[in-house]
Amino acid sequence: MTKKSETATLSEPDSRELLRSFSIPCVPDELVGSAEAAVAAATKFGYPVVLKLAGSSLAHKSERGLVRLNIASDEAVATATAELLASAQPEDEAVGVLVSPMVGGIREFIAGCYRDASFGPCVMFGLGGVLTEALADACFRLAPLSIFDAMEMLDDLVATRLLGATRGELPVNRESLAQVLVQLGEIICARDEILSIDINPIRIVAGEPLALDALVETRQ
Repeated sequence: MTKKSETATLSEPDSRELLRSFSIPCVPDELVGSAEAAVAAATKFGYPVVLKLAGSSLAHKSERGLVRLNIASDEAVATATAELLASAQPEDEAVGVLVSPMVGGIREFIAGCYRDASFGPCVMFGLGGVLTEALADACFRLAPLSIFDAMEMLDDLVATRLLGATRGELPVNRESLAQVLVQLGEIICARDEILSIDINPIRIVAGEPLALDALVETRQ
């Protein structure tokens, strides 16, 4: 008999909703169940958009081709949505397709929180996106954090200069970014059922942090 897992993951819509409830800024989104609803959502957000199959067992969507970027027309949205819905497997526990606007910005960071077996609740921050594993530039603090702790974390990065004005982009609102780390500490301390949260990436858009993808692991 297969032993039931003691942990579970939230779907991406539910993960983002949790973050928003703690005032962590997330990209706008709408969960839809049909091609027609996806086109309506895309029209509301404005083109281009991102489409993702959403489900509580879909932790690595990109590896399975379940993320479609830069979709720029009604026809392309309808086609991609139908394909994503058709590709869902029973074990994915799919709940629909998540439609979000494409956003600009070239700087991406990762932030999260987890329960360390020795030290208890912790918060991490580092370079995100495709650079996360390659550069391993990250720092950690015990939770809960003060705003001063979080600001120190920003300075601890080897690549901290990326927080300043670069390549024509505005400097990062350091207080807003630090507040994301403070709130992650609040979540992991306040919600005993949450084991970890991974936000990757947090993209800097017009100087402000915006969570584009999130994965929340909980106790069953």
